[in-house]
Amino acid sequence: MNRWTRHRRTTSLLIGTVLTAMTLSACGGGTKDDSGPQRVSEKEIQAALDKPTELTVWSWSGSLPDVAKAFEKKYPKIKVNVQNVGTSAEQYTKLQNAIKAGKGAPDLATVEYNAIPQYALSGALVDLKRFGFGSLKEQFTPATWEAVNVRDGLYELPLNAGPMALFYNKKTFDKFDIEVPTTWDDYLEAGRKLKKADPEYFISADNGNAGLTESLIWSAGGRPFQVDGEKVDINLQDVGTKKYAETYQKLLDAKVLSPTAGWSNEWFQGLATGKIATLTSGAWMAGILKGSVAKAAGDWRVAPLPSYGSESTTSINGGGSLAMTEQSSKKLAAAAFLRYVSLEEGADITQASGSFPARAKVLESLKFLGTKDEYFGGQEINRIFADSLAEVGGGWQYLPYDVYAITIFNDQVGKAYTGEKTLEEGLKDWEKQLIKYGKDQGFTVN
Repeated sequence: MNRWTRHRRTTSLLIGTVLTAMTLSACGGGTKDDSGPQRVSEKEIQAALDKPTELTVWSWSGSLPDVAKAFEKKYPKIKVNVQNVGTSAEQYTKLQNAIKAGKGAPDLATVEYNAIPQYALSGALVDLKRFGFGSLKEQFTPATWEAVNVRDGLYELPLNAGPMALFYNKKTFDKFDIEVPTTWDDYLEAGRKLKKADPEYFISADNGNAGLTESLIWSAGGRPFQVDGEKVDINLQDVGTKKYAETYQKLLDAKVLSPTAGWSNEWFQGLATGKIATLTSGAWMAGILKGSVAKAAGDWRVAPLPSYGSESTTSINGGGSLAMTEQSSKKLAAAAFLRYVSLEEGADITQASGSFPARAKVLESLKFLGTKDEYFGGQEINRIFADSLAEVGGGWQYLPYDVYAITIFNDQVGKAYTGEKTLEEGLKDWEKQLIKYGKDQGFTVN
């Protein structure tokens, strides 16, 4: 029995959220598995690929245009137009506007895992079980498979994964004789030692990041969001969330975190010089470092995410795939392309671009796990990411309006990073706003 089979049997629900009976009907879903009559046969999907068809895909993925070309070569009657209409929030705004208007949505769109519930709830996405894709469960890792399932519906086939890890600048660590931290207490001490040695160096940079905060709460054992039908429970003072807040507050109080904004020129410069010494992030950060901090090749390494004492659970940060919109009039061809992207040659192309895979067979491959990455000094980083993915803690749920939650995070919690309030106070303020918004949207929120 491989690690994914063992994990699949023991892990609890990772992602879940609201889907009312009306929503399920709108999504063409509601069945809990593929044991009933399959709505669309494989023969019908293949027949659609032999008809002239033009698909529109919204995505900011840098590798997807190459995937589309490979698909068109294999199926010459299909044209795939990949359009970058903006990254993340920009695309989500345009997608939401098209949904509201009832027209203008693409056939397929990149939707990150945390955003799936929000679009599934509105009935905007197709339940992929109608194509028999529920039978593909064993092809993917448990954490990513559960991330694309919303209650009874399947809304994506996983493409990439974002298991959390610690990226650290070995050159900086060696310069100041700092050991790689294995716990958050160690991490704090490393930050203090670094700051004392040279105040221009910081253990990391963070001026407020909702996605990172959710991932760190998750790994601390916090489960602040619970969703059951239209009932939403929000508790940003649960034991795990408090553990995160108390730990991270020590980093803020010690002023070992640079206030440099992520993705800014200063941030990339800090990573290049090693003055920002670590990053806690999803596996996808490896590709960012290679592409945008190329001159630091050989300086960086990867280690497991720091733990809280003896606890060893991890979490996911980022990741997503393609979702099909109900507005699409070309669902058969879209289903074929979606599967090609996540499970066939398209997945290989995306993986080659630096994306960390969600396919179970790849993560069991000794060749993949043993690949030495020269950027990271010849380290076998895939082993660390794979181990992290296998240890993702169960029971996490995203809000069915997590996209909105992220947009207001810095208004509420951001002041903790400037010392205007504590992190615990900021999280309480965020909680109040999330409860109010949920009620305004018609949820029963506690």
